[in-house]
Parts: sequence; structure tokens; C-alpha cells
Amino acid sequence: MPVYLGVDIGTSGTKTLAMREDGEILGSSTAEYPLSNPKPGWSEQSPADWWQAVVDSVKKVLRVAKLKSADIGGIGLSGQMHGSVFLDRRHQVIRPALLWNDQRTVAECAEIESRAGGRAELIRMVANPALTGFTAPKILWLRNQEKRNFDRTVQVLLPKDYVRFCLTGEFATEVSDASGTLLLDVVNRCWSTELLQKLDLSGSLLPRVYESEDVTGVLTESAAKQMGLRAGIPVVGGGGDQAASAIGNGIVGRGVVSATMGTSGVVFAHSDEVQVDPQGRLHTFCHAVRGKWHVMGCVLSAGGSLQWFRNQLCHAEVLLAKKQKIDPYELITSEAAAAPAGSEGLFFLPYLTGERTPHADPHARGSWIGLSLRHGRSHLARSVMEGATYAMRDSLEIARGMNIPVQEIRLSGGGARSPFWRQMQADIYGQQVVTINASEGPAYGVALLAAAGTGAYKSVEEACRATISVVTRTKPKAAALKTYNAAFPVYQQLYRSLKADFAAIQGLLR
Repeated sequence: MPVYLGVDIGTSGTKTLAMREDGEILGSSTAEYPLSNPKPGWSEQSPADWWQAVVDSVKKVLRVAKLKSADIGGIGLSGQMHGSVFLDRRHQVIRPALLWNDQRTVAECAEIESRAGGRAELIRMVANPALTGFTAPKILWLRNQEKRNFDRTVQVLLPKDYVRFCLTGEFATEVSDASGTLLLDVVNRCWSTELLQKLDLSGSLLPRVYESEDVTGVLTESAAKQMGLRAGIPVVGGGGDQAASAIGNGIVGRGVVSATMGTSGVVFAHSDEVQVDPQGRLHTFCHAVRGKWHVMGCVLSAGGSLQWFRNQLCHAEVLLAKKQKIDPYELITSEAAAAPAGSEGLFFLPYLTGERTPHADPHARGSWIGLSLRHGRSHLARSVMEGATYAMRDSLEIARGMNIPVQEIRLSGGGARSPFWRQMQADIYGQQVVTINASEGPAYGVALLAAAGTGAYKSVEEACRATISVVTRTKPKAAALKTYNAAFPVYQQLYRSLKADFAAIQGLLR
């Protein structure tokens, strides 16, 4: 039975797993690398670090799973979206890659909307507004701020597609990741010549676009030798990390939605047709399922807010957990459970790094609101978890308002591993939530794409049906549901009330 490799080039490290054709995971490995912040708001990495991490993690997986090169039937690639790798005529990296969380392109986003003829026209062309994280503003920033480097650039690649070039020697991308560049005609699943012309950018800068399970090239002799594999192994298109994670969660049919509570939080809804929020509050991207799309909301600091709480305010819990040899989050969630639903009127806004959807506001900031002498540490902890979950519900409610059915919500990420947080999500979302048998995220999703793309399954949908199943179900509790339904509109109003104040605070920092 053939084995497929799924490779996910993440922000903190690259994860590679080996999956047998029947979906069983035989082994996995993660290789980490540094993140550079040369100026406030800047976020960069060296593409060479990604490639070395791929080589190291693949070699380790082969060793751990006791696999031979002949066992490998295909490779799927996933990665952090929106990043920009700039290559010169010799196909050498010109400068460190600008990442998805880089915030330097506010002026370029305004330039894009102006050149496009306004926000509504931009959304008409590419289904999304201009956001600082996207790739197109980064290209314009290079042109505006590093003209010499821009003039040397002949190819712009996304992170996983740079790794693809290292593997195959081919310049290629696929529709799900390309959707996050802001340069793809999402409706027609091809580069937007209209927007490229308005931005005075040449289409030759961009690679060929494939569907996600299409074979985009094969492993070269050089790359194969470095990793201990055979040349000629097919490499499929793969997917941006969110679309790939959705494949790994089986989000491949109408009515099935995922809510991933990781460092960031993502609400991902499958759609058989193109559905666009006219206000641009949610992203509309091509799905990694052929001929399908998805609507996505992204909370920048969801689980990241609880991580901040742990790092800054829970030193005692971290030390105690170390002594007890347990995860400190177990102690924190136990403490949070001591407070009642709604945290007795205490709200936390999880905008520690600004916000992406639905507010698209880099100036938004985290806040506790409603503090009184009544509140203690348990209220603080619970309100952080509630605030992150309210932010996820923001995106769910917009999707529901777009007439996208939400019949089943599949949870993943750290928020799915905690029974307490699973129950809170059911209570705040207002319906049953489920978990599934797969928890490996994007790497598992692209391994499934590799299996489908090389003929092990007739389609991506068939691959998911054969390997993914529901294992737990959590229903909302009536009393908590009533509390949260009353509190949620108050939570929503707090951002609107503070928006101008957030901008004023930002002005003080300049």
C-alpha cells in the first residue's frame, strides 16, 4: 500500500507526516526555524530555512516510520499563506520573505484600492478587500521602498511554492493559496489580468495556477538525493494552510463548517458556488476541492490570547504544572471553570495583534471591559476564552447571514482538545459541535490531496469520506446558551464603541 508525504511549511516550523493510503499516520516530524522582526510590525523569514527544515523533517519521518523511498507514492505541500518570496533571474532569493503577519503595507493597501477604483471594484475583481497580510501589497511595497530589489525580481512565490521549486524545479501554485495573494480572479480561478494591469504589474512575475490535487511536477535528482528519496515522485498542488486544514478536517461538502481554535482562530465554510460578502468582512477564496470555494473568517489572536494570558499572568500555574508533569492549560481551564458563564459581566476583546475579520483593523487592541471588585483570576481566565470564542462567532454569524448553511461545526486546534472549551464553543455558537478522528491539520490534508491526485482515490471528497469520521459530539447547555446569546450583542458593540479610541491610542505610539 503506497505512502504519501504531507509537508506543511508553517510560521514556527515545518511539519512532515507519512500517511498510508487508508489514512493511517505512520510517523511525523517537525523542524523549527526562527522568525525575524527587524522593525516594529515587520515579520520576515529566510526561505533557505524552510527548505532545510523540509529536508530534515522528511529524512526523519522516513527513519521513524521505517520507510523506503519506493514506498512513497506522492507528496503534498501546504504552507503559511500570503508570504512573498522574491527571486532574481538566476532563481536566487533576493531578500528575506515578507510573511502573512507583516503589517508594513498599510499605504500599499490604500494604493491598491485607489488604483482599482475603490473597495467595491476591488472586491468585484478579486472577491476580497486589500489587507496588509496579503501578497499584492507586499509586491507594491518592494516596488515603492526597495526599487532596486523590485527591478531584479522575475518571480514571486508563496512559501510552499518556493519549496515546490526546490523539490521540482517548477514554478507553480494552486488556487487556494493563490486566492490569498489578492491577485487571483477567484470566480474564474485564474490570475486577474484586470487588476494586474491597474497595478502596473506583469503577469510573468506569477507562476502557473493549478487545481489543488493536480500534479505540478516531480522530484528532481538533486532534491531526491538530499532527502533520501527517489527522483520522479509526483508533487501535487497542495493547498494554503487553511484550505489544507479543511481537507484534513473533511470540510468538503455543503453545510459542514470547521472552527479551528489555534494561535489564530479560523472559521471555514465550504461553498459549492462563489459567495462574497459585499462588505468584505469575510474572505472568499477558492477551495482545495476542484471547482469549489470557501468562505473564511480569521481571528488573529484566538488561542493566542490564552497563550498570552498563560505567559504573562500564570507563572505560578506554569511552575505547578511542571512539577505535576501536566499541561499548564489544564490548570488554567480548571480555574476558568470556577467562574460562571458570562464571567459576571466581564468581557475580553482578543485584539492583541489587531484584527483581521470581520473588522480588518490593525489598530484594534486587546481589552478587559467590565472589571469590578467582584472579579478574580477565574473570571479573567474565563473571559479570555469567551472573548476568543465570541470573535469566532462573529464570523459564523456573517456566514449564516450569507445563507451559507451551518449544519455541522467541526472543532480542531487546542480549543478542541479541551472538554471545557469544547462545551464553551457549543454554548457560544449555539449548536452542537463535533470532533473527528484526524488532528494533524494541514499536513494530513495535503497528504490526502496527494493520494487523490495520484489516483488512490477518484476525488478529494472520496479520500475524506474514506478516512475521516466524527468521534465526539457536544451539545449546548440551555442556561449557558441563554447567557451567551444575551452577552454576544454587547461584545459586538464594544468594538464599535472603541474603534476610534484604538486609532487614537495608535497615534500616541508614532
